[in-house]
Formats: sequence, C-alpha cells, structure tokens
Amino acid sequence: MKRSEINQLILEAAAFFASLNFKLPPFAYWTPEQWLDAGSEADEIRQNELGWDVTDYGLGTFFEVGLLLFTIRNGNHARRDIYPKGYAEKIMMVRAQQITPFHYHWHKREDIINRGGGNLVIELYRADDRNAFSDETFSVSIDGVRRSVSAGDTLVLTPGESICLEPYVYHTFYGEKGAGSVMVGEVSDVNDDRKDNCFYEKLGRFPDIVEDEKPRYHLCSEYPSPAQQ
Repeated sequence: MKRSEINQLILEAAAFFASLNFKLPPFAYWTPEQWLDAGSEADEIRQNELGWDVTDYGLGTFFEVGLLLFTIRNGNHARRDIYPKGYAEKIMMVRAQQITPFHYHWHKREDIINRGGGNLVIELYRADDRNAFSDETFSVSIDGVRRSVSAGDTLVLTPGESICLEPYVYHTFYGEKGAGSVMVGEVSDVNDDRKDNCFYEKLGRFPDIVEDEKPRYHLCSEYPSPAQQ
C-alpha cells in the first residue's frame, strides 16, 4: 500500500467515527514528531500495539479485501507481569462489500458489535482438526440469545446488535451492499495478531508500504522505541 493511501484512509476513518460520535483517545492523533518526544511512559501503547492498523492482507486490493481498525486497549500475554489486562477493545471501519477474509483464533474469544452506520454481514463455519471448514452445526450467542447456525450460514447485524465468536469459529465479515460503511466494535480477550490468527488462505497480516509521502500518524506496528529516538 502507498503511504499516501494509508494517510487518507486514516483521515476518512477518523471523520467517520466522529460522525457517529465515537471519540478516539488522544494518542490517536500523535504525529511522528510527537512520538519523538515520547519516552518509556508510552511503552504500553508501543508494546501492546495500540493505535491505527490498516491492512490489505498483502493483496493490493484494499477496497475489496482489507480492514482499517484502531486498537484502543490491549493486554500482553508475553508481559503479563507488566500488562495484566486480560482484555482488548478495537473500533473498525468496514466498508460496504469490503471483505475481512475467513479466519479464526486459537485462543481469543471476541464480541463483534455493530456500533452504527450500515449493516454488518458475517459468514460462519466451525474449523475442523485440519483447519478446514467443518460441516457441523453449532451455536453462537447474539446479544445473549443462543442461536443454532449451520456451516456457511450468513448473519446480518444491524446497528446495536452483536455476536460472540468463540475460538475455532471461522468468520468473514463485510458491510452489506448499499447500506454504507459500518462502525464495528470488538471487545475480546487479549489480542495477538502475530500468533493467534489462522487464516483459511495464506495471507499477510500487515501491508508492505511504499513511502511516497511522510506518515501523518504511525501505524501500531511501526512506533519508534525510546532507544531509537
């Protein structure tokens, strides 16, 4: 992805969240220059990869297959003595027909919440012991109500609705055609994108970036450490 594209996407997402009265924390708007003055007091942001995250999964087709999100809070399994939080929270901008590819988590349980905008479409399978789609029927919790789903079922979450996804449940989601972008929340166990994602197809999690202009804001994977400053 081009840096200029990432910069523009972040501006659009920030405006979208604001239009739905969702406020981001102050560090969302720290510039690279401000990060140069941030010492170890900001290590929780750096080490737990809080902040902006834009990915095209290495495919180069962001508007068809991609996701923009902001991690608001997170724990850290590798540093539990320092960061004992057992939970994480994200906010996402999911565009109409923009696909987040099928994946599941080995450990993370997550609630996916339609917090406003359009409708969110989710397709579900349970994973079998070979990481393939199982044909079994299983149940999910939608706002505290258990519901039986068959392999490949499609569910639509309207604003205010949420679903709890257990480990080993394959899911893909996208905004419903013609309904506009969706502001999607995630409340979950500790998030570890480097070790707890199993994609159905082999994909890259973070994009390769072409630096055609300076970053407006750092992504969560590229903060400078205090020693680098």
